[in-house]
Amino acid sequence: MSTKPIRRILVTAASLMLAACSAAGITAAQADVRNDQDTGPAAGSHHDTDTELADAFNSVDRNTAWQQTSKLKLNFPTYHTEGIAYSEDHIFLSAVQIIEPTKKFPTPQGGYDRTPGKGIGHLFVMDKAGNLQKDITLGEGDMYHPGGIDFDGTNVWVPVAQYRPNSSAIIYKVDASTLDVHKQFEVTDHFGGIVLDKQTGHLVGNTWGSRRFAEWDLQGKELATWENPNYFIDYQDCQYVPNAKMLCGGVTNLPQTPAAGGTSATYELGGMAMIDLKSHEVTREVPFQKWSTAGHVATRNPFKMTADGNHLTMKVAPDNGEEGNGTEILTYEATVAPAK
Repeated sequence: MSTKPIRRILVTAASLMLAACSAAGITAAQADVRNDQDTGPAAGSHHDTDTELADAFNSVDRNTAWQQTSKLKLNFPTYHTEGIAYSEDHIFLSAVQIIEPTKKFPTPQGGYDRTPGKGIGHLFVMDKAGNLQKDITLGEGDMYHPGGIDFDGTNVWVPVAQYRPNSSAIIYKVDASTLDVHKQFEVTDHFGGIVLDKQTGHLVGNTWGSRRFAEWDLQGKELATWENPNYFIDYQDCQYVPNAKMLCGGVTNLPQTPAAGGTSATYELGGMAMIDLKSHEVTREVPFQKWSTAGHVATRNPFKMTADGNHLTMKVAPDNGEEGNGTEILTYEATVAPAK
């Protein structure tokens, strides 16, 4: 019996296997390139269908009974705190060290309402006990003011802007494991908060006073902008919430009556808001009136929230390093009724 047909069959099969392996190799390489380009969204993507936080926050109202359950004192200079984020191993805290305060112009000059001032931007890296592990300096020139930050499962995103509206900012990506810093891109406005939308892989930031939002791809191309439809509070620190939502904490300073001290004795109104990143609507806003050691409303700056079913835990750090008892990370907890 001839063996030539068998050899032809084996050669053909081997060729098909090599072609399949080659195609698979190309596909894998292409996937690697895509994953490299989209660093961030893929990490932690198994949480994208977890809507516990969104569901629980939709049951928060003015009567929700928040209880302070812990207080963590930070024993290093923290200056003016801005944003907070938690990875598996670290606590990240952004802060600005003011060297020369800004000064308002009598009339705007060159499109600015004040001088740039001088300062240093910090991203403090701590262990879970609050011990300082590393102080990462961020910023360039007049851009020294870190804002609200967020952790996407792999990277911490940090905007560092000029300390004045209608200015400019740098968007940084910090690897939460290696602590390597990458300057992602620059933008022409003051952006004081940022999150990464894991559904789109895009970044979303809010400007000075959170009056406007912008969306970019990871190369810094602006894809959309929209005005904040609400004026209840100015968002200071935000986080991404599955699916396609942004949860923010913030504050607004309200002038007092003459008998209560007038405009020099402002009242801090704190609150929280959920923004739908698809419709751009504020879907829920709730005031928050708990106070820090130094007398600030708890949602004044650093703010993050988690949920375990209908049990919510909120971490805040409203006090500056030189105020009251210094910066303390406060934990508040509340249990809400399940949404109907």
